[in-house]
Amino acid sequence: MSLESEAGLAGDVLPGALSEALHAELVAFRRDLHMHPELGNQEFRTTAAIKERLEQAGLRPRVLGKGTGLVCDIGITEGERSAVPLLALRADIDALPIPDTKTDCPYRSTVPDRAHACGHDVHTTVVLGTGLVLAEMHANGLLPRPVRLIFQPAEEVLPGGAMDAIEDGVLAGVGRILAVHCDPRVDAGRVGLRHGAITSACDRLEIALDGPGGHTARPHLTTDLVTAAARVALDVPAVIARRVDTRVGLALTWGRIESGHAPNVIPQHAELSGTVRCLDLEAWRLAPDIVHAAIDEVATLHRAKSEITYLRGVPPVVNDRESTELLRRAMSARRGRDSVESTEQSLGGEDFSWYLENVPGAMARLGVRRPGERTVRDLHQGDFDADEHAITVGVELFTAAACLDTMSAMEV
Repeated sequence: MSLESEAGLAGDVLPGALSEALHAELVAFRRDLHMHPELGNQEFRTTAAIKERLEQAGLRPRVLGKGTGLVCDIGITEGERSAVPLLALRADIDALPIPDTKTDCPYRSTVPDRAHACGHDVHTTVVLGTGLVLAEMHANGLLPRPVRLIFQPAEEVLPGGAMDAIEDGVLAGVGRILAVHCDPRVDAGRVGLRHGAITSACDRLEIALDGPGGHTARPHLTTDLVTAAARVALDVPAVIARRVDTRVGLALTWGRIESGHAPNVIPQHAELSGTVRCLDLEAWRLAPDIVHAAIDEVATLHRAKSEITYLRGVPPVVNDRESTELLRRAMSARRGRDSVESTEQSLGGEDFSWYLENVPGAMARLGVRRPGERTVRDLHQGDFDADEHAITVGVELFTAAACLDTMSAMEV
């Protein structure tokens, strides 16, 4: 690296600011993704659009093994071993199976019952824009460390497309990984940071209850499955709450309960579905055994046979201290210390956690609320949208992190 380049990195103004022209291009790219949402492992159009733009910038992206998602290195040739660990930047590219309910929006979804209602189109555009800026920096000798872009499919599909991406080798040579997630509670132009767990574990639970049915006039001769299902729904969460330290936040919440077809017939079958969420990583590892035992106890008490399907989801995203501080310094360098706020641990799940089981890293909450807007457009709702100024903020956060992370490595 030249002395001029090193001086530029250490100066008051970091390289990698976003031009108005590139911002406009990225807004158009995000709106195109928003109009054409694709579900997990079906993101073929999205993958092709990302690949084409990266190739136009002279980069060589590689499509992941299942045909969607990409990985792209900047500063080294594919297959080349870097002399220093890479900084990875991750985006998720899939959409949700819900309708877009926005009105008077020129870029609302054109696909029935599909919507980018979690901001993955913003995440994708931020990492793409970062890649374009970093590619130009590399061409000008201003990128001191190689960076890897990861465009991951199927984040919304448990246990998450991150596991497939890891198996495909996206973490080979990576020393740190960063990500952002849209937060409609935070104003655009700001980010929320937290050291430690910033999301929660999330698993999925399916229960089938069976027993001999009968007439409602003679419940004593049957297994009253409606009552059994009701007791499972009410009592199992309470039992679980007494089996663990309340501070770990292990909670079972039901989303579906079904049984019976007639008012005077006791059914032979009932089903319940829900999610198990947990704030603590170690408690999450114990959760399946605790939940199974509680269900069996309550079901047996009511003479119902239980069949339990416990689908492992994702552990909590646990931000390491150094990576969190890197994001704080990067955001402060771009927009001042007041642009960073503390954020609470969310009960939502995120498969970015699987990367952090392998390498250190951190996720930031990227503010997407229009300043002054009173209505909070929550995630996973059909009217969700983002202030597109957040795209510039995300790109400049990541480019600053790439510069500052490298300086820290050089100082060591």
